[in-house]
Amino acid sequence: MASAIRQIVSQDVANLKQERQITPGLAAILVGDDPASVMYVNLKEKACKEVGIFSKIFRLPINVSREDLFSLITELNHSQQYHGILVQLPLPSVIEPREVVQYITPSKDIEGLHPENIGKLVLGDPIFIPCVAASVQQMILSTGHDPEGKHAVICGNSVSAGGPIATLLMQNRPGAGATVTICHEKTVNLAELTLQADILISAVGIPNLITSDMVKDGVIAIDVGISRIKDPSRPKGYRVVGDLDFDSVAKKASAITPVPGGVGPMTIAMLLSNTFKAAYKSTL
Repeated sequence: MASAIRQIVSQDVANLKQERQITPGLAAILVGDDPASVMYVNLKEKACKEVGIFSKIFRLPINVSREDLFSLITELNHSQQYHGILVQLPLPSVIEPREVVQYITPSKDIEGLHPENIGKLVLGDPIFIPCVAASVQQMILSTGHDPEGKHAVICGNSVSAGGPIATLLMQNRPGAGATVTICHEKTVNLAELTLQADILISAVGIPNLITSDMVKDGVIAIDVGISRIKDPSRPKGYRVVGDLDFDSVAKKASAITPVPGGVGPMTIAMLLSNTFKAAYKSTL
């Protein structure tokens, strides 16, 4: 699916270059040298190159001041070379991610998390659908099961994943129309709710949180969570897993996403799509 989306974006980018002489540009800000963050940003840069999007990683020291970070974002907000801006998380504890997102101009907020963009999503008229939410919706539709009328249970209420996913799926529009239940750390009797799910989406980050006895036969299971657990048998001493106990849940699910290799590649594909949209809208 991710490959198919990239092919579409690649053609769209080529058309935009030919017809309007515009090359979409993405600026990625990386604070510090966290190995996982470095890997994610490099993957995004590589994906941009493959579809013809110009990209640059702005590397800042871990002790960067709020003022210097916001000064860079302001500069990028006014740059005609960059149509999309993303700030790779996590950030140092002294810098609040929500404040950073609010500093990005909404028309360049390709992750769709600026308050203005979230507001438009709630109203059913989004500029950019948040990448994780868009990925989840497309994966559900790929199974041939329209969310309309289904019971979607979402584990996790974060502003970057669970919240936007719920908002998107509950809307009265094509590809949505689900009855949505959101579970979080205060939820009592989690299994009682997950057993009701026609569509189960977990975005918590707790390894193997969801086991086979917590899902019903035929469930569509989408795993947004990602965690590292110790594994001495692996060269790096760990392996990456999701929120779902994949092997057991897969025996009951009609469709299930792996970790890694599931929502991650789709999210990058949707990021590319949003970057193209930002560049196209800049010409209108």
